[in-house]
Amino acid sequence: MAAITEQQAAAPSADERRNRLWVRAWLYSVLVTLFALVLVGGATRLTDSGLSITEWKPIHGVIPPLNEAEWAEEFQKYRQIPEYQQINRGMSLDEFKTIFWWEWAHRLLARAVGFIFALPLLFFWVTGRLESRVKPKLLGILALGGLQGAIGWWMVASGLAERVDVSQYRLATHLTIACIIFAATMAVARGLACHSGGPALLSTRRFAGWLVVAILVQIYLGGLVAGLDAGMTYNTWPLMDGALVPQGLFEQSPAWANLFENPKTVQFVHRLGAYALLLLALWHAVATWRTEPGSTHARRAVLLFLLVCGQAAIGIATLLMVVPLGWALAHQGAALVVLGFATAHWRATRGAYPLGARRPGL
Repeated sequence: MAAITEQQAAAPSADERRNRLWVRAWLYSVLVTLFALVLVGGATRLTDSGLSITEWKPIHGVIPPLNEAEWAEEFQKYRQIPEYQQINRGMSLDEFKTIFWWEWAHRLLARAVGFIFALPLLFFWVTGRLESRVKPKLLGILALGGLQGAIGWWMVASGLAERVDVSQYRLATHLTIACIIFAATMAVARGLACHSGGPALLSTRRFAGWLVVAILVQIYLGGLVAGLDAGMTYNTWPLMDGALVPQGLFEQSPAWANLFENPKTVQFVHRLGAYALLLLALWHAVATWRTEPGSTHARRAVLLFLLVCGQAAIGIATLLMVVPLGWALAHQGAALVVLGFATAHWRATRGAYPLGARRPGL
């Protein structure tokens, strides 16, 4: 029998391509669910619903109250926390049900994404459809998802005893971890693309990677803004409190605390982050077009810049209208779109995972 050449051994088989197609379809379904989860989480925050369920019941909590007695019990638990006593005293049961359903839907989606990720992962693993290089990546995402559930409760617990809302530190951490899970899932899915072209220049790859980091930092800053309700004040642009650089940015002591606890400073830094991200995206687009003119990587870099411009416009509109729910969710959703596209772009600049790696002799 003729010996198999190295080129033939490295050629992808039909089974490998088909397996990649199914695994990518599964990961994209995870991304859709994660997108919905983050948006519902944003709505939960914006409607002040996050403290309506005062216990962490990962299994039993799937079942909502089914009768008036159970609703009364849940409401009574909520009436014991500072948010009700200081902010919502006199709230009716029907009003409580409204905020309860937002938080319940958020937790239900969180459980659902766990099953949507874990069960197909097990199936693809035991049936040999996963390539060895992606197994540790997928296990890492699964572990991060489990950690995220604990972080979610850690966040909620911060508002049950002494505060009337959750800690902005914990809320920003919860949001950022969710976005890291989203980006990691996108990176693996994009890495499995069979149709991907060759890698870009090293400088392009590095800049694309740092852009993803910059977007995550900006999302963390946005989480601080949400946690402090900092977007509800200073609703002008480009001036803020009547100036490009407003007074009173470092009134608190120690000075570093202003970056996390002073609403004016937090909003100002978030604005600066948006300007910096816009300039970085522009620089990346111009540099990539100069070094790799007409390439797919250059076109994607330009599209990423346009997406960042669109996100900035939505952010400005949201601020000027004093954060209406619909616009705020559009701003949060657009942030995920920018992050997802930037991650896919970065992964594409590196090229897809090599096909044929499981063939004999390799």
